[in-house]
Amino acid sequence: MPTVRFARFAIGFAFAVAVQACTAQSPAVEIKGKTFSIEIAEDDASRAHGLMGRESMPADHGMLFVFQDDAPRAFWMKNCKFPQDMLFFDAERRLISVQRNVPPCVSDPCPAYSSGAPARYVLELNAGQADLIGVHPGDELTIRR
Repeated sequence: MPTVRFARFAIGFAFAVAVQACTAQSPAVEIKGKTFSIEIAEDDASRAHGLMGRESMPADHGMLFVFQDDAPRAFWMKNCKFPQDMLFFDAERRLISVQRNVPPCVSDPCPAYSSGAPARYVLELNAGQADLIGVHPGDELTIRR
């Protein structure tokens, strides 16, 4: 009988793990009621690499760059293959500026796109998403990890 009990326990445990894996939420952000699944870049290496080399990104996805301090930020599109919107947020996750429909860089030196004010978070989305959502300065970003 101990083997039967162990088998039942093992099956129940495996089921519980499978259910937990299916219900685990991936990182996401929400702005103006629209949710985007995100990748988070919060160390120097991941921030430097960003979305370089990718052919595309699903419409409901983005990349969130997280910094430890507030500072003017400037991003470029070197080795990026699709246009993007860049949304810059302050420490309170309030939108401070948007760079819309930023094209991939085609020749060096690549232009830099600035936050215009100190920013702590930068959200890169597919080009056109900022207009579809209708974002405005002051809109709040909710981050779910």
